Amino acid sequence: MTADRPGSPAGGLRTLPGGYFAVGTAREWVTACAAILILCGPARLLLRLAGALPDRLHGRRACRTAERWWARLAVRVIGLRIHIHGLEHIDRDERYVVVSLHEGFADGLALLHLPLSLTAVARDELATFPILGGQLARGRHLFIRPEKPLETTRTLRREARAAVEAGDSILLFPQGSILGIEVAFQRGAFNLAGRLGRPLLPVVVTGGHRVWEHPFAPTLRTRQSMTVDVLPPVPPGEAGSLREATERRMKQVALASAPPPRHFVPARDGFWDDYRYEIDPAFPDLARQVATHRAAGSRERQGRS
Repeated sequence: MTADRPGSPAGGLRTLPGGYFAVGTAREWVTACAAILILCGPARLLLRLAGALPDRLHGRRACRTAERWWARLAVRVIGLRIHIHGLEHIDRDERYVVVSLHEGFADGLALLHLPLSLTAVARDELATFPILGGQLARGRHLFIRPEKPLETTRTLRREARAAVEAGDSILLFPQGSILGIEVAFQRGAFNLAGRLGRPLLPVVVTGGHRVWEHPFAPTLRTRQSMTVDVLPPVPPGEAGSLREATERRMKQVALASAPPPRHFVPARDGFWDDYRYEIDPAFPDLARQVATHRAAGSRERQGRS
């Protein structure tokens, strides 16, 4: 596999207020500034008002409605085109454990176009991320730390069940990472589907890394395309046993998609040693590279002790 990475914008990057975003052209700078004013001003106020409502006044439902509206507005103002296939596989009255490939923050904008009320499961480090962290907390979304699997399992068993009972589907990213297509799925989401007795809904999202490259680079690109493929649901009793087959099928769809998925290139992206991830055996060259790096790091630590 070769790395797929959008070309660098011509003319140098222009940094936007806050330093999290940079764009390549004057036109994109104007578009992005307008988007920030709209999305962080009146649109954000609506999110905050919805999040302030207690559950007895349908606060969760208000949050989900406001989030979907905010996502559609964001897509419109940055000119993002989202192509969705497979909506016939979704029963609007069903509550799923949704498993999605993950490339970046733009994935959420695409997934919020699905006809589902979604409680997302996010890394706890996002709780401190500007704007997004506050909304995740106010919106009753769930925070976990994959590097602490036992704690994560307990949190999901308790809080995911409560969210499902309140009418939501649970959204998880089984790779636990935005490094690229080569990162292997973890078992947690598949086990959760069985424990909750809810169907597993596989969703393949590609193109998100082309919209905003954070944390690898600050580049924001307007007028990009993303693809969302909804695959047939897996019965809850079969989710665990079909994990490998589901992962294989999702990645086959992603690799055939346009735009293509993000690829993990350690020479470019780093090895992310503080994060829990494994490489899918379907990518043996990269798996050996990561294993060699980890072995060298282990020997170095032993030499210092």
